[in-house]
Amino acid sequence: MKLLLIIVVVVIICMGVIYGIGSYLVQARPSIIGAVPNDLKNTVAVSFPSQSGSQLSGWFMQSNQKKGAVLLLHGVKSNRLQMLNRARFLQKEGYSVLLFDFQAEGESQGENITFAYLESLDAQSAYEYLEQRVMGENIAVIGISLGGASALLGTVSKKAKVMILESVYPTINEAIKNRLELYIGSFARIFSPLLTLQLKPRLGISMDDLRPIDKIENVCGAVMIIAGSVDQHTKLAESKYLFSKAKEPKELWVIDGLGHVNFDEALPKEYQKRVLNFLDKWM
Repeated sequence: MKLLLIIVVVVIICMGVIYGIGSYLVQARPSIIGAVPNDLKNTVAVSFPSQSGSQLSGWFMQSNQKKGAVLLLHGVKSNRLQMLNRARFLQKEGYSVLLFDFQAEGESQGENITFAYLESLDAQSAYEYLEQRVMGENIAVIGISLGGASALLGTVSKKAKVMILESVYPTINEAIKNRLELYIGSFARIFSPLLTLQLKPRLGISMDDLRPIDKIENVCGAVMIIAGSVDQHTKLAESKYLFSKAKEPKELWVIDGLGHVNFDEALPKEYQKRVLNFLDKWM
């Protein structure tokens, strides 16, 4: 009887911990971004409605060179500031840029992070807003992790001239399992389903709604996938699998020795060179 009681208590504690992890993962990440940085030229603060139901906040950076435009999509638990250095060098090279905060992050409205489900609607709305600002110009998309998944899950993948996807997970199941493995090791195989089962009651979505791997073949433009060789959040084999499903023209850049990091900060010169070469070739 005593052993049974201990087992019950342990199970209850484990379930409470898993529920707490689920709450942490979906929790909104609002933050004050502030005014447009003084060094940004021809840049204005913008706000526009999303099909997700949220009002999104961002910055639009105009270029007069009519070279095209780039939509920047930040990663989870972040905001548009993650993309600021990219925006700077892209505008300098003649591209107009839109960077914004996904729903429930930064200065945008929203109740929960939805792992690219509602965020895919944000990406669509942002793309359509950018189309209106740069009438007739080609548009590229650069998305990090959740940002790249959001672009793939919505209609953006069928419109963009170029898509650059950094550390994008193939499925939400793999994304959750990989992250749990970092904290609890092999026990992730046991607890991962307990997290994914929370998607429906918490957010009203299923794992089938969060499978970028099923959507990448819809991309109509050129695709560049960037991955870190030792990334434990999105493993290299997963990035290669995503790449294998993409249509030509496509390019895979594996960065030796890097994990799930901001590649623009880790290797700024090489990153800018490769990204600009890809954009110039296919835009």
